[in-house]
Amino acid sequence: MELSHLQWIGYAASGIIALSMTMNSILKFRWINLCGAVTFATYSYLFVAYPVGILNTFIASVDIFYLTRIYTKKDLFDTLEIRKDNKYLLKFLDFHQKEINRFFPGFTYKPDLNTVSFFVLRDTNVAGIFLAHAEPGGVLKVGLDYVVPQYRDYKNGKFLYQGLREKFIQAGFKKAIAAGLSPRHEKYLQRVGFVRNGDGLWELEFGKQEGSRKP
Repeated sequence: MELSHLQWIGYAASGIIALSMTMNSILKFRWINLCGAVTFATYSYLFVAYPVGILNTFIASVDIFYLTRIYTKKDLFDTLEIRKDNKYLLKFLDFHQKEINRFFPGFTYKPDLNTVSFFVLRDTNVAGIFLAHAEPGGVLKVGLDYVVPQYRDYKNGKFLYQGLREKFIQAGFKKAIAAGLSPRHEKYLQRVGFVRNGDGLWELEFGKQEGSRKP
């Protein structure tokens, strides 16, 4: 039996909602679930299935409410410096190893190399980890800038490279460089202000203001 256009809308809505349930990121879940709820509500009203339409309209409203909170909430960011042999650091890296390798293929923790190391705290919760070291000429070489899935909304990156800019400058760093080890990592670096330099690395000059960066 040939499916009608309305039935295809219903299948599409079901697929979108099912996809949203697979998201680790709360932000992605809310956006995809919103799309699914709106599509399902449209399908239901066209089929005059008002109870289902009303339910999905409510779900869409809840998604919009929480998305508004996510984008307008003022999170309290802080850093927690960590020693190279910190036991929680080692457990954190081991626990997230598979996920870290998706963004940083081949990453290996080298205690003596990571001289600038701290956890990024978000409302006192560990939201990510930053491992780097100093190179000649005031260069901060970033080895790992990992954010746990539920906090991947780019706020961590903005805090690191904008909120901590003055601290990096005071510590003698002129710029940060990072190797884009995966397409996802490169997309993240672009979003937080890095640009590719002539050596194929990604670079962010701390002395430059936000508006003066290259697009």
